[in-house]
Amino acid sequence: MTSELPSFYLILDTTEHIEACLKVGLRLVQMRIKDRPLSVIREEIAHAKHLCDAYGAILVVNDYWQMACELGCGWVHLGQEDLDHADLTQIRRAGLRIGLSTHNDAELTRALALTPDYIALGPIYETKLKEMKCAPQGLGKIRVWKDRISPLPLIAIGGLTPERLPGVLKAGADVACVVTDVITAPDPVARCRLWLERTSEAQHVAL
Repeated sequence: MTSELPSFYLILDTTEHIEACLKVGLRLVQMRIKDRPLSVIREEIAHAKHLCDAYGAILVVNDYWQMACELGCGWVHLGQEDLDHADLTQIRRAGLRIGLSTHNDAELTRALALTPDYIALGPIYETKLKEMKCAPQGLGKIRVWKDRISPLPLIAIGGLTPERLPGVLKAGADVACVVTDVITAPDPVARCRLWLERTSEAQHVAL
């Protein structure tokens, strides 16, 4: 099964950046907000949903599954720690689809038992975004994971660059997920546009 998700997935923390990137063609975005008042987070998620609905894009809400349910969002992404407190029955009852992070075999086994809608593997390469408890996974792990989870979409994340994209997709990833390479660029919107162009080119080559 070919992934129904766009092959480029961008994680952002403000609706300002989300709107700017939607305007250049972004169609899969995760809103990940940390250390903000809950009222602000709720307002930002609601605004992000409005924007994504207007552009026909998929919004994935990181962590705040209760708000995602209440606001009628379509997707939620949960890390392993989030799973300890999330009510998956309520999430499913609300009609949300679920993406899960994995970093090792035990986490993958746990994730698959929960019947997610996609699996994320990371970090593929060393990442400066945050301190990771595990070493870079490498391209070889992508193929192992894809063989285990197929036909679920596999999201590769961590240290990705446009130059590394072909190898990541060739190894078996369906979607390249990016944070640092875009948000730390001198012009994040231009960098997002470049990613969209490169993933589109890679898809045509694959066809």
